[in-house]
Amino acid sequence: MPSYEERLTAPRSWWIVAVLAGVSLGLILLPLGVLPMLAGVVGGSALAAAAVSAYGSVRIRVVAGSLVAGDARIPVDALGAAEVLDADEAVAWRTYKADPRAYLVLRSYIPTALRVEITDPDDPTPYVYLSTRDPQGLATALSAHRT
Repeated sequence: MPSYEERLTAPRSWWIVAVLAGVSLGLILLPLGVLPMLAGVVGGSALAAAAVSAYGSVRIRVVAGSLVAGDARIPVDALGAAEVLDADEAVAWRTYKADPRAYLVLRSYIPTALRVEITDPDDPTPYVYLSTRDPQGLATALSAHRT
């Protein structure tokens, strides 16, 4: 039975921005002296890098009959049809087609997504929107675990 695992890592440009944030803090602290400036560069870069790493640490997995996406763990039996979304449809489902009750694992830097209906009558969530670089692979893994 094929399983699926993906980590929604932040793009490389975000890491450059994290370093630039540290350099900016160092320049702000430059009037206080060289040591505060160096501490600002190191500390600011470290804090910004930690924020980028935390944001990019979300994982989507299909394991042991469950879809694990971020903090959610949903049994595959409670999932309905999966719809692969190209870049245009993904934008539509995150904006004007979106339902506020939906569970979103949204990363705007990932253009494609998968929308999976929730069929559990006790769950008010209509669907799960998952940003993914391989929506077809995720849909295949979900259907393989369903049967």
